[in-house]
Amino acid sequence: MKKKLVSTLLSVAMVSSLLAGCGATTAPAEEAAPATEEAAPAEEAAAEETGEGQVVKVAAVETAYGADIWKNVAAEFEAATGITVELTVDKNLEDVISPDMKAGNYPDVIMRAVGAESGMTETFIKDNNLVDLSDVMDLTVPGETAKVSDKMLGGFTNNTITQPYGDGKIYLMPMFYSPCGLFYNAGLFAEKGWEVPTTWDEMWALGDTAKAEGISLFTYPTAGYFDAFLYALMHEAFGDNFANVLQYGEGVWETPEAETIFAILDKLATYTEPTTPANANDDNFQKNQQLVLDNKALFMPNGNWVIGEMAEAPRADGFEWGFTALPAVEDGGERASYAWFEQVWMPGGAVNVDAGKQFIAFLYSDAAAAIFAEKGAIQPINGLADTLEGDAKIYYSIYDTGAVAVLDAFAATESIEGTTIRGTFCDPINSLVTKDKTIDDWKAQIIKDNDTFRANLKQQ
Repeated sequence: MKKKLVSTLLSVAMVSSLLAGCGATTAPAEEAAPATEEAAPAEEAAAEETGEGQVVKVAAVETAYGADIWKNVAAEFEAATGITVELTVDKNLEDVISPDMKAGNYPDVIMRAVGAESGMTETFIKDNNLVDLSDVMDLTVPGETAKVSDKMLGGFTNNTITQPYGDGKIYLMPMFYSPCGLFYNAGLFAEKGWEVPTTWDEMWALGDTAKAEGISLFTYPTAGYFDAFLYALMHEAFGDNFANVLQYGEGVWETPEAETIFAILDKLATYTEPTTPANANDDNFQKNQQLVLDNKALFMPNGNWVIGEMAEAPRADGFEWGFTALPAVEDGGERASYAWFEQVWMPGGAVNVDAGKQFIAFLYSDAAAAIFAEKGAIQPINGLADTLEGDAKIYYSIYDTGAVAVLDAFAATESIEGTTIRGTFCDPINSLVTKDKTIDDWKAQIIKDNDTFRANLKQQ
């Protein structure tokens, strides 16, 4: 599942040459060793040029894409550079690597996106415990002639996620990305003759029609999936003020634009399948996804990893995946789709920094991209989407059919005990659906926490 697949949702930065400053020095003539003894230094220099004897420690979370993609990429990297990869891949990555990190032993490279329930990546950001990866963009991809910057899709490194401190420096490199939007059963829509709504007014009308047939309009896997949903909705509603919202601008949640968002969320809760909150957790989230496959709910926010997660699940006759951007808040208005992407980064405690950057650079190679793409893990690499077929074409072509891509996220803050972005902007949807909380309650919480976030913005 996990974004999360995400999130968020991408590729790592490439590394500088390990050879800089590593050439063997020549002894003065009067101290030169006999010719028969020069083999050892020569062999040492050759080892440095190939990376032989060097090590990079890589830790990656295992998602729906599986663990083998990382094993295969590591093997290709070792063959290309001679650098040995000590690889850790686990679904519960934080549990595996945290004890060592507490002892001061850090991986050199970590593949874990922002937005995870553990908040590990956000903690490293808040603690200023990241390596600056800006220079990776200028590195040549190992085994190729192109630089990382030549291969990267525009916009994926110039956003508030990859540049969390707003200082123009890249600390997280984008890896796999997934356009996020609303998934539905296109087969059911064809059977019923229903049109996919392009505005929220059309959405409510369809909800009434579906309700008459015993079908709910909406469900969601977990409350965490409201991050991508909300970013897209905020972009539609706030327009040019979107950047200010992400910086927790004073009074932004007491504006007419904010009222539009609150009204949509409040109404959407009444159209949500009632059992959704009970299963909106890491153990049972697939039960909510199954609602769409069983024609018990029409739409759910998700990323394209859901296809793999539900590949073996039963489904209604004629089921066919459909995907659409969020409806516009007004007729003719913008329709947005958040592009969630995963990130790779280096902790400040990394020891093998050059080798780590070299590994990150290799992740953008044609060889690595082919291994990832075979399992549906698509990176923001120029031209890669053109090679896709089938369902993947539907998702990765969404930005070619009028949807606006949204990539940014809330600005980083200092650690705030008991207050998180997810806890403020996502989790309350459960209580809204169950009627344990009103929209006014949620609004008051957002306004209060927004002031707290602004007061604790991470200093550059």
